[in-house]
Amino acid sequence: MSFLKSLFGWGSSAAPQEEAPAASLEHKGFTITAAPFRNEGQFQTAGTITKTVDGVPKEHTFIRADRHASMEDAVTFSLAKGRQIVDEQGERLFR
Repeated sequence: MSFLKSLFGWGSSAAPQEEAPAASLEHKGFTITAAPFRNEGQFQTAGTITKTVDGVPKEHTFIRADRHASMEDAVTFSLAKGRQIVDEQGERLFR
């Protein structure tokens, strides 16, 4: 029976691992990191926006409802969405 468990992964206590951040870019002094994740067979738009303000690192995480068939499309869209957030909110993002 242990052979079947190992073959099919039954009884495994290993938790699913998060996917590593896919890409980063600098935009207007902010660092945008795309971090799409698999959700229901597709990749969901997600990422982080970071900036050091007065010596203190600040971070804003975003997740959007948009889903994509490929990781590459999700990364491209996540970076674009991050740029849009920075353009619209700028420094107010961390207030």
